Amino acid sequence: MADRRITIYLLLIGCLLFGVFTGRPFFFNLAWLLGLMLLAALVWSWFAGRWLRINRQTRSRRGQVGRLLDEQFTVTNSGLIPKLWVEIRDFSTLPAHAASRVVPALLPFRAYSWTVHTRCMVRGEFTLGPITLTTGDPFGLFQTTRHIAATTRVLIYPMTVPLVSFVPALGSLSGGDARRQRAPYVTTNASGIRQYAPGDSLSRVHWKSSARQDRLMVKEFELDPMADTWVLVDLSARSFTERPYTISGTEEPEFIPPSSEEYAVVVASSVAQYFLDKERTAGLLIYAPQRTLVAPERGYRQQNRILETLAMAKRQDALTLREVLALEDQHFSRGDTLVIVTADMNTDWVGAAQLVARRGLRVAAILLDPVSFGGEGDVNAMSLSLAAGGVVSYIVRNGEPISAALAVPSLWVR
Repeated sequence: MADRRITIYLLLIGCLLFGVFTGRPFFFNLAWLLGLMLLAALVWSWFAGRWLRINRQTRSRRGQVGRLLDEQFTVTNSGLIPKLWVEIRDFSTLPAHAASRVVPALLPFRAYSWTVHTRCMVRGEFTLGPITLTTGDPFGLFQTTRHIAATTRVLIYPMTVPLVSFVPALGSLSGGDARRQRAPYVTTNASGIRQYAPGDSLSRVHWKSSARQDRLMVKEFELDPMADTWVLVDLSARSFTERPYTISGTEEPEFIPPSSEEYAVVVASSVAQYFLDKERTAGLLIYAPQRTLVAPERGYRQQNRILETLAMAKRQDALTLREVLALEDQHFSRGDTLVIVTADMNTDWVGAAQLVARRGLRVAAILLDPVSFGGEGDVNAMSLSLAAGGVVSYIVRNGEPISAALAVPSLWVR
């Protein structure tokens, strides 16, 4: 565009020089024409950048790896000057988010809309925006750029893989002693019936008792036995291995980067989702890099808390898995289930896991095979060491289905 203006400037100067030396009016008239064209293009470009609005609507500020994030853009010309072209340039940090576009001609008081469907490929928090709008004159001599600094943040949850089964020998046991306390929600432990009160859900009505007593009777429930499930994710630097990879936006929805960190996060979110779907309590303990503890609870909100924590998790260099187990041992109660997700093949943490198991906890270790991620370590030897101390282990390898790997403990298939 600057080259075009320089060409017009040279032609204008040349016409003036030829007019002075030859005295012919033609060159002066041509110089006037070029000058008026430059002035008209400048004024048009200035007005073209005004009375131009863009509306950006993000349907959800939450997304998940493997799913689509939808955004709708609308550019409106609210002035009398037609916009022959408008270039929208988006500076979002969300990977594979292609929202930039050249909008065709906009007549006065007309709008143009388009929708962007982005496949979420990377977990974490990202920024949508800012945006620049660039337009110009019909001759392409001048440009006007407007910078819209408005931004919004979007949180991308990690992927969750549906699990058919997990820890069948442990999950079938209720564990703990009954807690003789009334529960405001439905549990598996019905303790009795009482008369219906306003506000009680119809799903709690005991119809046989209501028919016998000729009035509505509802069931009462007690809290479940103290059998919480803890998911401990090891993101220490000693546990980290990965193969080189790039995100292009063309991967399949089931694509997981070949990194032990990403696999650990996906496995942890899937295990937590499995127990929450079974209406069991699930909690999360992770150093990523700060210590984060999500107390065991049940329900949809708990699922969001865990996914939000895992979405922002990053590996840390301060503590090893053995040190974490030693520090956090007091948070686990007898009868709880502890699921450890790690790619650390050093045997120094095996003793700490066995001590936890001797305290009456049910311990399961999900081992990420470091060799499949380009690292070193004997995952089979680690599985045998854990089994000697009564710790059930599962082996997950890069590129293999996670659901199948967690369906049966590793020693059952060997």
